[in-house]
Amino acid sequence: MKPLIRLATEQDYTQVLRLIKEFALFQGAPDKVTITAEQMQQDKALFRCFVAQTAEGELVGFASFFPAYYSWTGKAIYLDDLYVTDRYRKKGTGKLLLQAVIDLARQEGCKKVRWQVSKWNHNAIEFYKSMGASIDDVEINCDLPLQ
Repeated sequence: MKPLIRLATEQDYTQVLRLIKEFALFQGAPDKVTITAEQMQQDKALFRCFVAQTAEGELVGFASFFPAYYSWTGKAIYLDDLYVTDRYRKKGTGKLLLQAVIDLARQEGCKKVRWQVSKWNHNAIEFYKSMGASIDDVEINCDLPLQ
């Protein structure tokens, strides 16, 4: 049975944080996660996220995103993270989560959805291509921590 895709609520933050930590471990960067459920609560006006929920109430995936504006194209949604637990991978859960973000972007009049993918993650790259995304290997990410 496919999981239910819905917007996350404040009651989901603990389970979403668990998934974020799993994703960071999958990415090989578990020490990079500094967010807490309390910080998500404080930032709830900014933190937007779809979750994949089983019939038993377990969250098995998430797609976090935020509004963006690009000077070349205009209004957009930036997909920050998309993660599905190993047990639900390659079963359509990731596609459902990404499609929810795409559908929301269309409803909100966005011109595009943008995100990044790790060069080593060939499965994700092929998945994104199958959804119609173009993969740009020219840009390099910049990150300036403020604390």
